[in-house]
Amino acid sequence: MKQNHREVVVEEVSPWVRLVTLNLPKLRNAMTEQMTTTWREVIAAIGIDKDVRSVVVTGAGTSFCSGADLSFLGQGGDDHLTPDALRDKMVPFYDAWLMAHRLPVPVIAAVNGPAIGAGLCLALSCDLRYAARPAVFSAPFNSLGTHGGMGVNYLLPEVVGKARAREMLYTGRLLDAEVALDWGLVSDVVDDVVEHSLEIAGRIAAAAPIATRLTKVGLEHAGDGLEASLRWEALAQPVTMATEDLQEGIRARREHRPAQFKGR
Repeated sequence: MKQNHREVVVEEVSPWVRLVTLNLPKLRNAMTEQMTTTWREVIAAIGIDKDVRSVVVTGAGTSFCSGADLSFLGQGGDDHLTPDALRDKMVPFYDAWLMAHRLPVPVIAAVNGPAIGAGLCLALSCDLRYAARPAVFSAPFNSLGTHGGMGVNYLLPEVVGKARAREMLYTGRLLDAEVALDWGLVSDVVDDVVEHSLEIAGRIAAAAPIATRLTKVGLEHAGDGLEASLRWEALAQPVTMATEDLQEGIRARREHRPAQFKGR
């Protein structure tokens, strides 16, 4: 089942998996104001859907996302170009496009083509990234005369390390898919990236949903150190041990069959 919005298309691939497609191919899926509004509505709806266990994000056409639509900078007078006015515009923009990072379930970026600037940040905000062979990645903020935004100074070094993040940010270097794989920016390079990502999403959705959601939280705070992780696990693991899903998992293992987890 598809929910057709002009700028974003949502497909219910299974009761548990959603495919979200940025749908402005003529603009290389640039993050326009209307697309941002629609994205916010779509991701908010997914976030409260208790059936959803995993999400795949991709782009229509040959691009994943070319980044923020900056055409507004050439419109109107000087009042809308003051730092305060621009901050008031950018903060909700960041908030909207980082909603994937805040979803309680794993999100996969199926990077089918260029992921540039804020488009790269969108991919980085997802839990997993897979690339098609034509995919390229770049953070050309400084090359355009601006500072990076949308969490790039945190998200990029978290994934590729500080030294490589510095190179990408200082030089605007364009990474092809194979270099992105070598740098750990993506987990694999495949021919049909959407099909592959949906397969991975299906595997995630087949796992115990309570355990998966708690694992996402645990990984998000893993940077707080080993002791903090141990304290979290000492709370989260007993929660899952008290679920019906654990008993189903044990029975399925003994009976050599796939488990049927119900999130209870």
